[in-house]
Amino acid sequence: MKEIAKLAGRFLKILLLSFVLLLLLNAALFALCLGSYATEESPWTVAQETAQGLAKEADGFSLPAALREKLASQRIWAVLVDNANLQILWHTENVPASVPGVFTAAEIAHLNNGYIDGQPTFTADSSLGLVVIGYPQETYWKLTHPSWNYTLIKNLPLYTLTLLGINVAAILLIYLVANQKFLRSVGPIAEGIQRLSGTEPALLAEQGLLSGLAHSINETGQVLQRQRAALQKKETARANWIAGVSHDIRTPLSMVMGYASQMAENGALDAGTRKKALVILKQSEKMRNLIRDLNLTTKLEYSMQPLSCAPVSLVSLVRQVVADFLNLDIEGKYPLEFSAPDGQHPCTIQADAGLLRRAMANLLQNSMAHNEEGCHIWVAVRQEGEFYRVVVEDDGIGVTNAQIEALQHTPHYMMCDSDDGQQRHGLGLLIVRQIALAHHGECQVAHSAHGGFRAEISLPVAGEPL
Repeated sequence: MKEIAKLAGRFLKILLLSFVLLLLLNAALFALCLGSYATEESPWTVAQETAQGLAKEADGFSLPAALREKLASQRIWAVLVDNANLQILWHTENVPASVPGVFTAAEIAHLNNGYIDGQPTFTADSSLGLVVIGYPQETYWKLTHPSWNYTLIKNLPLYTLTLLGINVAAILLIYLVANQKFLRSVGPIAEGIQRLSGTEPALLAEQGLLSGLAHSINETGQVLQRQRAALQKKETARANWIAGVSHDIRTPLSMVMGYASQMAENGALDAGTRKKALVILKQSEKMRNLIRDLNLTTKLEYSMQPLSCAPVSLVSLVRQVVADFLNLDIEGKYPLEFSAPDGQHPCTIQADAGLLRRAMANLLQNSMAHNEEGCHIWVAVRQEGEFYRVVVEDDGIGVTNAQIEALQHTPHYMMCDSDDGQQRHGLGLLIVRQIALAHHGECQVAHSAHGGFRAEISLPVAGEPL
């Protein structure tokens, strides 16, 4: 429904924007149209100019030549009316025959805002009398009897805005009514598209305005279903193959390790042979660990690893793993420091204790494996808000920014050792991340403040693993 609301909102925004743009466009065109007429000289200005230019001479009256040409070019006639007896004292040659030689007072009053024989007239005062000019018919329109109600003029902006609002509401109502059927058709389409991202088929009714789109979505859903089924079959076969190969390798590898161990401990053999046997034993142990890691990460990836969840004290679990590693560090090359909340706060969660121990052991082994010359390791357990955090960091050789980025965001199984350029499996951190995800947590890596590498497991306090 959110998608439908967004779509309807988008339609409304487009409609309102269109209305505003059209309104602005019409206003601009109206202003442009008015501007084209506003450039013309006002008739009142022409009348005043004529009154000012008219001069009395001994033999009559005269106008400047330029003014006479201006009046003639626009077919404007002009007369001078005596203020005393209302007789015409002077006139241009193009005065219509309908203009009387003597005006009445009523006619003079009418000249200011009226017509003579359909020709609009305009007046201007002069010292010589009243100047009246007339324009050809259909050049200007005059309100002969203007009478406007004051309240109407005062409230005109409010009336205009009210009318505009009613029009906008009417347009919106018409739009919604006209597109109601379309909007009803959009809802199932949006739901079908959402189902495409899941495991359910779309199964849309192929009818209505969007029947063609519904048909396409249904076909796409069927294709995706077949692809998902094929991919699931492929992944299951892959997981079973890895499990089978791991099982098949484990037995002969155990025999190799057993014979190598016997040869290494056989005092009847020379030192060189026993040394070679130890190398075989060591490399076989690496192969066994690799097979074990590969099998575990495959199970975690495909949710085939069952979780034995029970209340687990993170503090006790991590402390025990740290103690076990201290016992293994016979030469003291990897001093460990452990910090945690006091004994009153065991940081208890529902989790698989075995998997959490494996994750912690992998982090400690990671620090040791990358710092063969030794390093200082810090392990901490603490609570931050809704998460328990287990941090392992060291002051060893660390990693580059590019390696941090790859470890943080790229699912990988191989990583390159910067020392010798040899590739080796990087399942240790991958397994840590998978174990964290299985417990609704996450694993983050970064540079340590001590100069080395830092890894952090975050587990929700109230989280219940799957």
